[in-house]
Amino acid sequence: MAPIAAASLSTVSPSLSLNPTRAVTCRISSPNTVSLSVTRCSFPSLRLRRGGPAYRVSCAAKSETVDRVCEIVRKQLAIAEGTPVTGESKFSALGADSLDTVEIVMGLEEEFEISVEEESAQSITTVQDAADLIEELVNKKNA
Repeated sequence: MAPIAAASLSTVSPSLSLNPTRAVTCRISSPNTVSLSVTRCSFPSLRLRRGGPAYRVSCAAKSETVDRVCEIVRKQLAIAEGTPVTGESKFSALGADSLDTVEIVMGLEEEFEISVEEESAQSITTVQDAADLIEELVNKKNA
């Protein structure tokens, strides 16, 4: 597939519009993968989410945040050292019940000094979901 050249990159969210001063090359190599090539400019990591009739680009949490969430989940669920915990790990697959999930959220609130609304907490099913929500809340708090 040929690369797509663009002067700006916008997401579905009206609060995020990236307008680099350098040329951007965007390559869609599969329905779920987008790669950006930008000269002397950087963007947060990106991933595609299925949203309605078309795909939308959303910013994924930094790897440091995902790693911290993985460690909190590992500690809270007493997961053995050799057992992999990644961004794609589902809490239920790791053996978490609803009480464990509440305790994980409380641990995340304490670690990141944030407050997670109950509605938002109920939408968290994976480590990546938790990391994305944390970054969103930390960014709002620091804005």
